[in-house]
Amino acid sequence: MTKKDLLDPKVDFVFKKIFGSEKRTNILIAFLNAVFQAKGTEKEIVEVKIDNAEINKDWDEDKLSRLDIKATADNNKKINIEIQLKNQYNMTRRSLYYWSKLYSSQLKKGQEYSTLNKTVAINILNFDYLKGMDKHHNCFLLKEKETNQILTDLEEIHFIELTKLDENRYKTLEDIDNNLLPWLLFLKNPDSEVVKMIEERVKELKEAAETLEVLSQDEEAREIYEARQKAIHDYVSSIEGARKEEREKTRREEREKAEKEKREMVKSLLQHGATVEMIVKSISMSEEEVKEIQENIK
Repeated sequence: MTKKDLLDPKVDFVFKKIFGSEKRTNILIAFLNAVFQAKGTEKEIVEVKIDNAEINKDWDEDKLSRLDIKATADNNKKINIEIQLKNQYNMTRRSLYYWSKLYSSQLKKGQEYSTLNKTVAINILNFDYLKGMDKHHNCFLLKEKETNQILTDLEEIHFIELTKLDENRYKTLEDIDNNLLPWLLFLKNPDSEVVKMIEERVKELKEAAETLEVLSQDEEAREIYEARQKAIHDYVSSIEGARKEEREKTRREEREKAEKEKREMVKSLLQHGATVEMIVKSISMSEEEVKEIQENIK
């Protein structure tokens, strides 16, 4: 059998197969520790339980059902990881919504609020999203607006924008200055030379690369992968089409409003004694149009 090209690990189906497997939780642990260490926000995770390792049976019917990863760390911290290949124009609200659902789902009937554990959302995006922010990894907390005092550490939302990471800067192992970079470079281009060099030093990354290799040779996985890619592309195209129609509708309404206001102004000028010639000279309207308005007044 001819060796096939590697699947894109940024497609959520592939990402979940690599990072969301109960058999390879060491990959997820290494990735999460790298994310948290990059922001200095967490102690090292030793164990993790994946709460939704299975891919729901109904996801194939609903091509856009979520394929995120939910996990519980050894300190009972709840974590949700979502990767998006295309901009669906709803990331902030979407992340807050799913963060709140995961946070509130911990509380069972009759339990005290004190039983609620820290909940973290990690959003990996293959597009620029946060305007005015050049860093590829940003972490948001609840803070007081003026003093920056943190209200609580129970809420944490990460945005990792892969498009803001310039992989061309990293040519040698010496260029890699934190533990998160290898994972992001792997997601951007798993077949790059620098990633292959890093694999020899980071065993979890090597295992992730080997998992991707096996997955890429699996015909059934490739079919699902291609169907998922098409579904995402079609959905985003429909969103972009709807947004374009809305923009065109808005522009049309603005033009109609401006035209109506101009005609009302011409009507008012005529009623106050202005001549057709005077109006044509001062307003971008033809003599015929002004005369038509004049006739309507009569």
